[in-house]
Amino acid sequence: MAIVVDIDRRLAERNLSVGEFAAAIGISPANVAVLKNGRAKAVRFTTLDAICRTLDCQPGDVLRWVSDTPENG
Repeated sequence: MAIVVDIDRRLAERNLSVGEFAAAIGISPANVAVLKNGRAKAVRFTTLDAICRTLDCQPGDVLRWVSDTPENG
């Protein structure tokens, strides 16, 4: 199972820097980098709420599931 975090595209659409975004959602720029690079093991619902509020989006706009098993056929 692979969960992909698509924050970069949303930040670019809103011309937000990582630092501005981090300040707006209340986490460090280093933790934003962990999220963006797919190294996060968990995301608190309060953080996800702040991300969605700041980027004016739904959770599915920044998180998506990608199968890690090859498709047959």
